[in-house]
Amino acid sequence: MEVGELTPEQHAEIARRCRWPDWQSRQMSASQAAELIHDGMTVGMSGFTRAGEAKALPLALVEKARREPFSITLMTGASLGNDLDGQMADAHMLARRMPFQVDPVLRRAINAGEVMFMDQHLSETVELLRNHQLSDMDIAVIEASAITAYGGIVPTTSVGNSASYAILADKVIIELNLESPAALEGLHDIYIPQMRPSRQPIPVVAPDSRIGTPYIPIDPARIAAIVLTRGSDSPSTCTPPDDGTERMAGHLVELLKQEVALGRLTPALLPLQAGIGSMANAVMSGLKEGPFEHLTMYSEVLQDSTFDLLDAGKLDFASGSSITVTEERGRTLWKDLERYRDRLILRPQELSNHPGIVRRLGVIAVNTALEFDIYGNVNSTHVCGTRMMNGIGGSGDFARNAQLSVFITKSLAKGGDISSVVPFASHVDHTEHDVDILVTEHGLADLRGLAPRERAVQVIENCSDPSYRPALRAYFEQACQRGGHTPHCLEQALSWHREVEVKGHMRAMRTLPETSPSLEGAAPSVPDATA
Repeated sequence: MEVGELTPEQHAEIARRCRWPDWQSRQMSASQAAELIHDGMTVGMSGFTRAGEAKALPLALVEKARREPFSITLMTGASLGNDLDGQMADAHMLARRMPFQVDPVLRRAINAGEVMFMDQHLSETVELLRNHQLSDMDIAVIEASAITAYGGIVPTTSVGNSASYAILADKVIIELNLESPAALEGLHDIYIPQMRPSRQPIPVVAPDSRIGTPYIPIDPARIAAIVLTRGSDSPSTCTPPDDGTERMAGHLVELLKQEVALGRLTPALLPLQAGIGSMANAVMSGLKEGPFEHLTMYSEVLQDSTFDLLDAGKLDFASGSSITVTEERGRTLWKDLERYRDRLILRPQELSNHPGIVRRLGVIAVNTALEFDIYGNVNSTHVCGTRMMNGIGGSGDFARNAQLSVFITKSLAKGGDISSVVPFASHVDHTEHDVDILVTEHGLADLRGLAPRERAVQVIENCSDPSYRPALRAYFEQACQRGGHTPHCLEQALSWHREVEVKGHMRAMRTLPETSPSLEGAAPSVPDATA
């Protein structure tokens, strides 16, 4: 919400937050600032997992688009909150959007071909922009909690791509959010990698490494507008743990206990990463019940589970690119943020998701799948292979480079009408080469060191729902009769998805005959620590 006429208290608050002496010469309304954005421009906005997005200017752009149609290329860190993506899509002002979204209205426009969506690994967007492989950025719109004496921007609840957008854009519009917690200042660590060639290594060697500045350094001459706002982020829509997610958490805890028993990990494990969403959040919260101490986190989004683990005394430190919490958690967190300040860092997403840092730290990555096939290929993005859901997000950044790459999903979707374990993934975001562990409520498949035929046994017997398991066994046995390193019956491989396209469900696959009670050589879901 835009701030109108200022009260004496608001004048005092602005003086505390905005130390740049020339700020009043750039102050204007959101509607005035919207006039700086024209048809065909490339605009970068702050915002990452519904946190820290500009809140007034997008609405002013929507109103402008309804008066005089225009369209832009919009780049963000990840998803925007407060229904902004949906409102902009509904106003037909988005020609192109990248790199991630979660809005149902925008999703429909993408799948209808009305908005060209570029689904990117979140670590790569600004690298492409920096090297002029994407259109140069005309204007950056950044939400700030403060502006330093020299024009530096202190972000709010996310960093995302804001730092590079502000540095690379021709002009910068700042939304100064007077409602953002004052304790956010000092939480951020802004570091921009050097240009290639001869780039020096990024000196992050632990989740608590501080290597940059607590603000985004820009030339204040490029500040084109300052808009005063008050407003909060949209709360996370994560649902509480249920029986299924608790069982998945239990399987993961047992695996990690085995890894400790085998000497592969210590009780402190290695830095943790959890993807956005209810399942990953619930599974991460389940680590409270494990025998683990002095945990750390090197993730992209810090969710309720992060603060659950901090409050339980299990987690020592957490590094991320945003804070996205539920309404219930937010009621206490934002009032008491000071209590967590020395145990949190927010970084640019090209660092939070940087493949080299992920591999250096040996991250344990837990991300959510839409579906996976019997050989371990994971689909994170496309329903039935064609319809975009949200995007790959950071899952690819972590999956290929983590020490332990885990994908979780419930074995059934749509009330049991669809199996999340299929013969052949309809779209592949993460190949079998990037996946170590698959988990559903039924069990865990450890795919490390296994050939495709061995992986299929593990996935079918440990992860699939019993109602679809006979059909998966039958498919695999028939495929093996035809031979091949990765056996398939190509004419049947996508028949399960064809059922969904035609009938809206896979229920027919539940009635296929079972050729054997179980696959020969099926192994337990967790390896024996005494082996």
